[in-house]
Amino acid sequence: MSKQMMMASGIVFLVWAVLDFIVHGMLLADTYKETAHLWRPEEEMNMPLMWGVTLIFSGCFVYIYEQLINPKSQQAGIKYGLILGVATGVSMGIGSYCYMPIPFSLAFSWLVGSVIELSVAGYIVGMMVKDEDVTA
Repeated sequence: MSKQMMMASGIVFLVWAVLDFIVHGMLLADTYKETAHLWRPEEEMNMPLMWGVTLIFSGCFVYIYEQLINPKSQQAGIKYGLILGVATGVSMGIGSYCYMPIPFSLAFSWLVGSVIELSVAGYIVGMMVKDEDVTA
């Protein structure tokens, strides 16, 4: 993994951590309290594993962009993030609503949160990960 990809992965990870705190820790906090019977108690949550999952996902997100998106640009990055955001948001948000007794508002919030987080990440990789200069 190149230096620019490692830096992009790290920044995406940090931005997602901040956005997750805002979305889940602040905006959806009351909804999570209302549906507390569905979640592990806070002391049983495995936050190191969650950080690991987020780190792996950020690395994969950047790697897929670097390997498959051409030409690379901020616009291409945003489109990539938007498409992947819709895909993951629908599958995780609306998909979870299909089999979990969660309010539709929570499922929709997960969808919107995914679209926003991945679009922002797409902007970041579009800005940071550039095509290699092949003028040799």
